[in-house]
Amino acid sequence: MLSFIMLIVGFALLVWGADKFVAGASALARRLGVSPLLVGLTIVAFGTSAPELAVSLTAALQGANEIAVGNVVGSNIFNLLVVAGLSAVVCPLVMDRTLLRRDWPLSLLAAIVLCAMIAPDLTISRVEGVILLVFFALTLFFQIRAALKNRNSLEAEEEEALMPPLMIGVNIVLGLACIIIGGQLAVNGATGIARMFGLSETLIGLTIVAIGTSLPELVTSLVAARKGQNEIAMGNVIGSNIFNILLILGVSSVITPIPVLSTSIIDCLVLIGISIVFYLPARKGRLGRVPGAIMALTYVVYTAYLIMR
Repeated sequence: MLSFIMLIVGFALLVWGADKFVAGASALARRLGVSPLLVGLTIVAFGTSAPELAVSLTAALQGANEIAVGNVVGSNIFNLLVVAGLSAVVCPLVMDRTLLRRDWPLSLLAAIVLCAMIAPDLTISRVEGVILLVFFALTLFFQIRAALKNRNSLEAEEEEALMPPLMIGVNIVLGLACIIIGGQLAVNGATGIARMFGLSETLIGLTIVAIGTSLPELVTSLVAARKGQNEIAMGNVIGSNIFNILLILGVSSVITPIPVLSTSIIDCLVLIGISIVFYLPARKGRLGRVPGAIMALTYVVYTAYLIMR
């Protein structure tokens, strides 16, 4: 009974928190006079990746980060196929040109660099971790510089009724807290229910726990898509994928080198493949309901493969 209550309360907190978080993030973009895409790529992406960062850092400090790469790559595949796919099903996404020209290719490049690092020796060394962090710092620098360059043109537009700074802060902090707590409650509740029905720990780990760490990204992007905040929805997906590889694996491997499972190479190749394949319909400037549904179905096939291997 407690597991069902935790699941319901968790999802309620997720949805309510995501609504406040998106409202605060879009208001912050207007207040700063920058594109909502930058806020999606940075603040929203970092916030929704916070659970993965906390888990990975804890594992690294305890020297138990063998599955860190698998978790990050799995989370990125989920973000691209399910988070972006379902967001497009909810409301067809108009693609930002900057995201298509710069950020999506950057997330693809990050996956290729990761694959190149782990393939020779199945390890991410401290030196390779530093390279990932430098790559992350450069990415963040160019994103912010480009946004500030376009800031004046945005400020010249008609001013909307702006949310007070205090309320922006409350919405972002409170919303993010509810997203993280709600996500954890939902995972714990779902895990408890799965055990009640006798599902194996392996199956629970591959499905509920893996999806659970991406619940913040999923709910936040779905809420953003429903509100017509396309830049925040897709910025969150692509930004989270960049954060996961460059920041989370970078910091974790600097703390202690990460041993990698051989199956992670296959998962990396899957991530690279889907990043290229689904870039093709998106580069036309719009990700519609049909490609979105295909993306979500592709994840079902991938999950079936994970369960069988």
